[in-house]
Order: sequence, then C-alpha cells, then structure tokens
Amino acid sequence: MKLTKMSHSCVRLEKDGRVLVVDPGGFSEEDAAVGADAVLVTHEHPDHFDEGRLRTAMEANPAAEIWTLKAVADRVSAAFPGRVHTVGHGDAFTAAGFDVQAHGELHAVIHPDIPRITNVGYLVEGGKLFHPGDALTVPDQPVETLMLPVMAPWNKISEVIDYVREVRPQRAYDIHDALLTDLARPIYDRQIGALGGSDHLRLAPRDAVQL
Repeated sequence: MKLTKMSHSCVRLEKDGRVLVVDPGGFSEEDAAVGADAVLVTHEHPDHFDEGRLRTAMEANPAAEIWTLKAVADRVSAAFPGRVHTVGHGDAFTAAGFDVQAHGELHAVIHPDIPRITNVGYLVEGGKLFHPGDALTVPDQPVETLMLPVMAPWNKISEVIDYVREVRPQRAYDIHDALLTDLARPIYDRQIGALGGSDHLRLAPRDAVQL
C-alpha cells in the first residue's frame, strides 16, 4: 500500500491500481481528491471537507464514492445518488478495494463553550493505517501506522505524546500540520520522537512511502 501525504490532514492511499483519499479539505491541494476511486471524510470542518473539491472529484469519476458521517453526507448525497454512504462508529465496509472500519463518534473538545460535532476515524486494512480525524480516538486493535494530528486548536503537545503512547503504533506520521510553522517543527519532532515511544516521522506534501 502506498501512502502519499498531501497538505494538512489529507492522505492518498493506493493499492492494486485504486486510490482512496481521506479528508481532502480546504487546507489541502485543489487536486487532492482528483483521481480518487473513493473518498473518506472524517467530519464537516472546512480544513477536512471542501464541498467544491469533492464535487469536482466525483464529477471527474462517475464511479467514485464517498463514505462519511451524516453531517457531511447530508450536504452532498442529493448531488450523487447512491454514491454517498453514511457511516458511524463500529461500521465496517470496503472502499476502493480497501477494508475500512469506522472508529470514534465526537470531535475533540475545542472549548467547553463550543458544542462538539461528530467525527469518525478510519482504520484501514486491518490496522495497517489509522486516520483519526480531529480526535484522539484509540482503536480497539493494533495500529501499524498512525496519522498523528500533531498541532490543532484542540490539542497540546503533552496530549499528542500521550496519544502516541496509548495507541502504540509502529510509526506515526504527522498530519493536521498546516498551522505548524517551520520554527516549531524541530521542537515537536524532538519531543514526540523522544517521548512518544514510536518512530515519529514527517512527510512533506506529495511525498510518498510504501507501507
């Protein structure tokens, strides 16, 4: 399975000639979802869900499908009848040939005065990769590669480190990093790498690795 990191929280997965894209939002490249056979969206925030870009990808490939939670599905399902699937915690499905399980229910707390929205993470290929969206969800099975929300208005570095320790992946790649400046990256790399207990890695946008 090939993993390509796009900007912010978007990743592209390729296997057997098929492409699965997770969270092609407004902080990612305009073509992040182009060529996708399936798209997974974790929640409705615009840095994870860009309706225009998603529609462009769906129109470019009439066979492409979307799996997401109800809040997002309600906004795009009418335009693509039969191609948008609503999922929630505990659901298992196959998207573009990838086995996927949904984990989690709510976005992390940004502030007690801000109502929490729904959020679902996606465990791919039996734990080969987990993308939690905007939450620190711990799946109930081992994870080889964790896509790690490294910096957000809703987290701090101690929580990120403890999350890596709790999931205990073989490796963790940064996502949710568009707001992290180059000045801060060495600090995050050093502290998460030293304290997380797993290999902490970073890919530049469009860089790819084989998992």
